[in-house]
Amino acid sequence: MNNILIETTDRIQTITINRPSKLNALNKETILELSNAINAAESDSAVRVIVLTGSGEKAFVAGADIAEFADFTVEQGKELAAHGQEILFDKVENCSKPVIAAINGFALGGGLELAMAAHFRIASDNARMGLPEVSLGVIPGYGGTQRLPQLVGKGRAMEMIMTAGMIDANTAQSYGLVNHVTTQEELLPTCYKIAGKIMRNSPVAIGAAIDAVNAGFVDGIDGYQAEIDCFGASFGTSDFEEGTTAFLEKRKASF
Repeated sequence: MNNILIETTDRIQTITINRPSKLNALNKETILELSNAINAAESDSAVRVIVLTGSGEKAFVAGADIAEFADFTVEQGKELAAHGQEILFDKVENCSKPVIAAINGFALGGGLELAMAAHFRIASDNARMGLPEVSLGVIPGYGGTQRLPQLVGKGRAMEMIMTAGMIDANTAQSYGLVNHVTTQEELLPTCYKIAGKIMRNSPVAIGAAIDAVNAGFVDGIDGYQAEIDCFGASFGTSDFEEGTTAFLEKRKASF
């Protein structure tokens, strides 16, 4: 791994994008390394929650590595977006384990798109977020035009995309783009505290809840039916047996 750092403590895996000289910009190699890391974390029984962050105090991810695609053709551009969405951004969104984005600075372009693919976001008070792609004559290609309106509403998303401007952490919180704003020092501890609350609950049920919530945002899929199916399937799990038994026995469940 040349571009990311991985550390697992107390069943929380922290994946840090580590290209500080490039403000942690996403290049092809970094996207592939992140994809492999998410795959590995999802299949590792020792990992219950994933936290994504950037190295240093300046940037989460300050965008894509523009030098890599400045001379691309139309077809190469389409392939770049399709491949990236498939191997990383959609994978993060549909990961069966909770993925929290800890936005520790600039989250621009592909960086904000990566954060939006996570299940929710926490930002440090120095964070700045935006989708500046139209200033380069292109549009967001890693899901930004879809996920941003889902999170902040169509009007605010249109303004952010069309102005190519940045918003600060408090504005992002008021928009619903981030859940919490902390100091830089408290960013990861806050993520780990929330992860601890998540880990008290059934990992099987959490994975099913992620599927059900995501289903409501997919065209052609009935989210209510997906919820019914996931709810019903829960009754056949050992986690359901443990959770209900523990409740009736007035003890804490052990998942």
